[in-house]
Amino acid sequence: MKEIQGHGVAMITPFKGDGSIDFDIISVIVNHLITGGVDYLVVLGTTAETATLSKEEKRALVDKIIEVNAGRLPLVLGLGGNYTQELLGMFEWFNLSAFSALLSVTPYYNKPNQEGLYQHYKTISMHSSLPVILYNVPSRTGVNIAPETVLRLAKDFENIVAVKEASGDFQQAQTLIKLCPSNFSVLSGDDEMSLPLILAGAKGVISVIGNALPEHYSKIIHQGLLRNIDEAYSIQYQLLELIRMIYLEGNPTGIKVLMETLNLCKNNLRLPLVQASKHLTLKLKKELKKVIPIQTTQS
Repeated sequence: MKEIQGHGVAMITPFKGDGSIDFDIISVIVNHLITGGVDYLVVLGTTAETATLSKEEKRALVDKIIEVNAGRLPLVLGLGGNYTQELLGMFEWFNLSAFSALLSVTPYYNKPNQEGLYQHYKTISMHSSLPVILYNVPSRTGVNIAPETVLRLAKDFENIVAVKEASGDFQQAQTLIKLCPSNFSVLSGDDEMSLPLILAGAKGVISVIGNALPEHYSKIIHQGLLRNIDEAYSIQYQLLELIRMIYLEGNPTGIKVLMETLNLCKNNLRLPLVQASKHLTLKLKKELKKVIPIQTTQS
């Protein structure tokens, strides 16, 4: 589990103006993240607008990232759903040998109880050739994995090795860190909360802001893990407003504004997501200039 600690980035999916995936830009983004000191890449997470991708697009995108990464960083595959049996069939879509772990979000919309969540992840564990990272994001799924359920899964299944905790509940995150065994990783799923969670005992983060500013955010995480608190917080406060603003109109709406401003990709999204408002776009660009000297693509 050592290689899936530290700073992981939930990669965006770049689109062309016609809505198709811009495969030529994948190498730009992957190299940007590697140069920025990221520890691992998360493919097909929520930030990738995965819900809007077809099976064929998902496979092609995964293959391209594997090719460009060329084994330089560990890869984590996002694979979740609200029909457990159908999810198992998705394991056949990809070359799992290229990945270090599976990140699987809680079933959404149908809101299973804690026993249903346990049985869902038990089934995934029993069929997965990869270590499994639980993904708890109740603001999107409508269901919360209780710390006691996470502990039960961690104790019962050796290949359930971590949880990406994005409930926004610091008390719950601390309870997870307290309850779970030392060989189980609690990873922050909230960019703003990552540093305090690491100082409380979490082992890393899967970030969104890292898509645009991997070097800055990697320093926060790595300095936090080294317990260089003052240095970590000095960078954290430089990025704090940006971290908050990128989510104001949804994700990855804000981060794609920053990515285009930095000439990394075009600010294109797929419906039902739309581009950020002019007001938010101007605010993001103004704040970004405070953090990094850039030549913007637009005035």
